[in-house]
Amino acid sequence: MSKSLAVLPAHDAAACCAPGQVTLPDRDGYGPLCCAPLSQGPLSAEQAGQVAPLLKALGDPVRLRLMSLVASRPGGEACVCDLAGDFDLSQPTISHHLKVLHEEGLLDRDKRGVWVYYKVRSQAMASLGTLIGYPGPA
Repeated sequence: MSKSLAVLPAHDAAACCAPGQVTLPDRDGYGPLCCAPLSQGPLSAEQAGQVAPLLKALGDPVRLRLMSLVASRPGGEACVCDLAGDFDLSQPTISHHLKVLHEEGLLDRDKRGVWVYYKVRSQAMASLGTLIGYPGPA
């Protein structure tokens, strides 16, 4: 199999994913993506367009901090009500940022009564780490 990056919809992922490749998060409406680490081959414009929204979601300082706060909580889970005090933002704004992270497949959510609890998708974060990871000089 070629070392070029192959990013495919979920229904084609089994045909793509070979040893050393990663499966990126299932994004609403897109399904999981299968690809090789960035250091194994250049991205096409289409592939970059598929991966960029995941990185863009983490590129916002509030969302990056939210990911850190949720991941560092016991069980890797937090309620919106638990996070609001850590920001000088309204609860609806925090909820919006959490929704973006959820839509990109980085967080799972569970509605309990009037509150929504978010949990880090550890496989999604591990896959992003592998995608971006650089092996260093040969």
